[in-house]
Amino acid sequence: MADDQDDASKTEEPSAKRLNEAREQGNVPTSRELISWFMLFALTMFLLAFVGPISAKLVAVMTRFVSEPDSMSFDTITLQAEAWETIRAAGFLMLVPLGMAFLFAMIGQITQVGFLFSTQSLEPKLSRVNPIEGFKRLVSLRAVIEFVKGIVKLVIVGAVVTAIIWPEFAGLPRYVTAEPLTMLADMRFVALKLLFVVLFVLAFLAFLDILYQRYEFMKNLRMTKHEVKEEFKQTEGDPMVKNRLRKIRQERARKRMMAAVPTSDVVVTNPTHFAVALKYDAASMGAPKLVAKGADLVAKRIRDVAEENDVPIVENAPLARALFAGVEVDEEIPPEHYQAVAEVIGYVMRLKRQPVRI
Repeated sequence: MADDQDDASKTEEPSAKRLNEAREQGNVPTSRELISWFMLFALTMFLLAFVGPISAKLVAVMTRFVSEPDSMSFDTITLQAEAWETIRAAGFLMLVPLGMAFLFAMIGQITQVGFLFSTQSLEPKLSRVNPIEGFKRLVSLRAVIEFVKGIVKLVIVGAVVTAIIWPEFAGLPRYVTAEPLTMLADMRFVALKLLFVVLFVLAFLAFLDILYQRYEFMKNLRMTKHEVKEEFKQTEGDPMVKNRLRKIRQERARKRMMAAVPTSDVVVTNPTHFAVALKYDAASMGAPKLVAKGADLVAKRIRDVAEENDVPIVENAPLARALFAGVEVDEEIPPEHYQAVAEVIGYVMRLKRQPVRI
């Protein structure tokens, strides 16, 4: 009941972080049916390409046992040597299809999950040797589904094989007097026909299995709303903490900005909604710099600080709005505002009876 409730609460799709963690652990949706299909495809390609030469080689190896038995010595040492030579030749010929099957199995795996190497799935875990956990896996819903899938696959493939092989039984008597190569050619034709039909059937079953495996994978990785929130806090930070830190940074920036107002040369106002403080030092600055700006209450505070420190206040609504919107604190005035700012600072400097060059 607890597991059912837990599954019912997992209503959110897995996040990218959870998917990446699962991949790092080697937990990826993999269809064994597709891998089996690739291996069978490799065997089919082998039969198409190499079965003729290999069949001839096998016939040559086996013929002497039938056509030249009188030339063979039947002592123990000779028989052992002949048997080993036959097994070695046949085994070497079988390495080709085995190698192709292994290669195509790897291709089938890479097709599904890409290049993935993870050792975490190989790490020893007590749950893997725990008999209770093992029994739970054996009687789990997934195990039952896999068992039913195997039965259905066996029935379908068995029915297809029977439908193809059954008509061939009528022609078996002709092989009594047939040449070995003729018999092998007929067997190759039947085998290829059988393999192509089975490949088609297994391709359909593999496609269905891929959909099921990916659905089951995403279902198992689903998250609860609480897990989503906790993951967001871990990756992005607690929203409350981030909001608090942002307010602290804003407050510190405002204090630094207000501390710069007394050293500014002029404050340009809207007159009430906006206020910007400008500073210009011909020796160290290429252009006047905006050292403070604010709207509404902050603008009022800038004006109050300016009045307390005898900083001139000039009312120029268009310039104040333009500088507030287009220039950040501690940035120099852009060229399009040079003339307007120069007029304001020049006016202030004349009031102070100081020479100015901009």
